[in-house]
Amino acid sequence: MLESFQNVFRIPELKRRILFTVGLLCVYRLGGHIPTPGVNSEALVSAFSSQANSLFGLYDLFVGGSFAKATVFALGIMPYISASIILQLLGAVVPYFEKLQKEGEEGRKKITQYTRVGTVGLAALQSIAFAKFLESLGAQGVPVVPHPGFTFELMTMITQTAGTILIMWLGEQITERGIGNGISLIIFTGIVARFPADIVNSIRALRVGTLSPIVAVLILAIMVAVIASVVAMTQAQRKIPVQYAKRVVGRKMYGGQNTHIPLRVNTAGVIPIIFAQSVIMLPSTLALYFHGNSMIQGLANVFSVGHIVYIATYSVTIIFFTYFYTAIVLNPTDMADNMKKYGGFIPGIRPGRKTSEYIDRVLSRITLPGAFFLALIAVLPDILIRRFNVPFYFGGTSVLIVVGVALDTLQQMESHLLMRHYEGFVRSGKLRGRR
Repeated sequence: MLESFQNVFRIPELKRRILFTVGLLCVYRLGGHIPTPGVNSEALVSAFSSQANSLFGLYDLFVGGSFAKATVFALGIMPYISASIILQLLGAVVPYFEKLQKEGEEGRKKITQYTRVGTVGLAALQSIAFAKFLESLGAQGVPVVPHPGFTFELMTMITQTAGTILIMWLGEQITERGIGNGISLIIFTGIVARFPADIVNSIRALRVGTLSPIVAVLILAIMVAVIASVVAMTQAQRKIPVQYAKRVVGRKMYGGQNTHIPLRVNTAGVIPIIFAQSVIMLPSTLALYFHGNSMIQGLANVFSVGHIVYIATYSVTIIFFTYFYTAIVLNPTDMADNMKKYGGFIPGIRPGRKTSEYIDRVLSRITLPGAFFLALIAVLPDILIRRFNVPFYFGGTSVLIVVGVALDTLQQMESHLLMRHYEGFVRSGKLRGRR
């Protein structure tokens, strides 16, 4: 492994890509410490402590704490992610966007352009809402925004929208000229940035005595097991064998090869957890604004973190969104039509409708364990915090994103090494080096 990392810096192109990526990620982290003009940072920290278990706390997780600090990168890359998801959902219901998704490179360029425009629009709307949210906050009689009004709202909108556009540009530059997926790496960096503080809090809890050494060792073992299981589930796939019939075009013969369709066990990725968290945290978010409403306060108590109703509803919602998003991402009918178009067939299955039904049946079966796994990973942090007094948030969305992005980046580095006839990182398994 050490030799493989040394080989990375022996390849000039790969070395340049890695240094370029690290440099832009440092720029992103630097922007996460520049405060938005007109905000009282000390009052904001005190006021935001009550928002941790709401949608605002979830948003702050993806932007690396910039939301809670009201920095120029407070919105992070989330408007871009939201615009991407909206366009992907529109591709399933609007014929125009569905046509663009099937037009190859040209269609992808148009979708990317629409995503950029949508990002600017969403960032502008969210920044205005963010300014209104800051104006409503206060701590011990000290307002977070000393001088609220139209000027502050306009300045915040311009600042936050420009920050989001800059982050989007950084992500695209990393994807094009760096290593890995830039947007994913930016989210990855925001999550990993919390790790040093979590380590310090754990050490402090051990010294004070609120966390016993035995529980700490048990938690460490659980963390290793969870990371290993996430890696296994991320890489797991069901391969459906496909054969292509031989056909003669002129004097040449095409087809005749055997291949397979890789269906991932966790096709939906982390999206179901994000959707489910947005739904399950809605009562606690509403409770922040309706203090006198007993019905909303009671609903918020029932859906508080760690409550049995919260865990059960959260799990069922994740399973539902897993099947829902998988049905949007993968269309068995389109897959069967494409196979039939190019002379492909699954051995023992008739082309056309039978093939579509077979793929749908296999996809439904392998999605079930993936959905249950996502639900288990999602409720794990709440169980650890409530039962073992863990001083940090481990599991759920953060682990899935960190492991997925790390594997994707490692695979890209692996491909660069193998192209230059260097030994890869892993000599067996999914990431296999040369022999």
